[in-house]
Amino acid sequence: MKKYCLALDLVNDAALIAEYEKHHASGNAWPEITESIKNAGITDMQIYRTGNRLFMIMETNDNFSFERKAAMDASNPKVQEWEQLMWKFQSSIPWAKDNEKWIIMDKIFQL
Repeated sequence: MKKYCLALDLVNDAALIAEYEKHHASGNAWPEITESIKNAGITDMQIYRTGNRLFMIMETNDNFSFERKAAMDASNPKVQEWEQLMWKFQSSIPWAKDNEKWIIMDKIFQL
């Protein structure tokens, strides 16, 4: 098992943030999206928010790779539809590359 932590910003608008959270509330994510996450080898995913900054924790099996996940997503029309919808709410972190959403965080401390 591997663990990854990622960050992304939301558009700093209370109504949009509330709508984004509604899309991610228990049972509201599209079933095709949760299925694609599991099929990629992600065994657990949690998203936290403070202000307009999101923090994601992903636990994966040994078959997971970001390259494989990206290829799977690119060939899945429903995932592409979801991602297009989410861009309404999301805003790249200032140091992200063009069209880059979630940024992998570096672990700098462990107790």
